[in-house]
Amino acid sequence: MPELEVKGKKLRLDEDGFLQDWEEWDEEVAEALAKDTRFSPQPIELTDEHWKIIKYLRDYFLKYGVAPPIRMLVKYCKKEVKPDCNLQYIYKLFPQGPAKDACRIAGLPKPTGCV
Repeated sequence: MPELEVKGKKLRLDEDGFLQDWEEWDEEVAEALAKDTRFSPQPIELTDEHWKIIKYLRDYFLKYGVAPPIRMLVKYCKKEVKPDCNLQYIYKLFPQGPAKDACRIAGLPKPTGCV
């Protein structure tokens, strides 16, 4: 089982780089997950736009217990991140997509159907 060390603490990850315990997540963990190239072909430098999406994903998960549907994420992105946001733009921010990269960096459990 892979691990990620943050602030001297070893966090357990699954084979795709998702935290085994989503409650261990904080912003420093997100930064470390974004930079970890074991699970993404390139490191992601988190910007304000990334953080808005990450925080939305976490808030939605805390309220409903699942990641939001893609349509809701795009709708949120258009309203709060960028008026012309679309799925292609979200893939620009998170190259492996909202389920694989964004949810992983947000510390959420792996979404159903995620590769």
